Amino acid sequence: MRAGLIWAALAAALLAPLVAAAFSPLLQWRDGIYIASGFAGIFGMGLLLLQPLLAGGDVPGLSPGRSRRIHRVTGALLVLAVTGHVAGLWITSPPDVIDALTFTSPTPFSVWGVMAMWAVFAAALMAALRKRLPLRPLTWRRLHAGLAALIAVGTVVHVLLIQGTMEPVTKYGLSALVLLAAGRIALIKGMWPRSSFLNTRHRTPR
Repeated sequence: MRAGLIWAALAAALLAPLVAAAFSPLLQWRDGIYIASGFAGIFGMGLLLLQPLLAGGDVPGLSPGRSRRIHRVTGALLVLAVTGHVAGLWITSPPDVIDALTFTSPTPFSVWGVMAMWAVFAAALMAALRKRLPLRPLTWRRLHAGLAALIAVGTVVHVLLIQGTMEPVTKYGLSALVLLAAGRIALIKGMWPRSSFLNTRHRTPR
């Protein structure tokens, strides 16, 4: 029962922003590529909610091993979603994308979006090269969690500053969930692993 409720809530959180955006009146004045680009961004934001839940093994019904495997798949999908989002914007308006990538855009949301984009690519590269990087597991986990936090914050600020096709209630709701999920991983399972906390807690004072 509990697992079913969690899955239903998760599905609602992921689908509601997409469905609400599909009914936005602003879509009437947009071409197909621009619309696809925007929905790629919304889809990618939904993946940002899934990623920390999968990494932390918090999705009911999934074993830790399977959860990690799906985490890698959704990570690749996130890279594709971000790439599709930026590529679509490039096709519709190359000067705006150039200004954003060079941090010369007059719109503040562009800066946050670009920072989140590079953090996504950096996190994906770290995951792909994990076995080759000369990093201790804890160091790797902290760096990866730090990038995940940057991705979440950058994406949320980017989205909240844009007055676009996303419906306000679902946009703010998904943003809050993304920050909560990423914060839990970064603060509890990333920066301060549970084992370290327990060792500190049960250490007897001299």
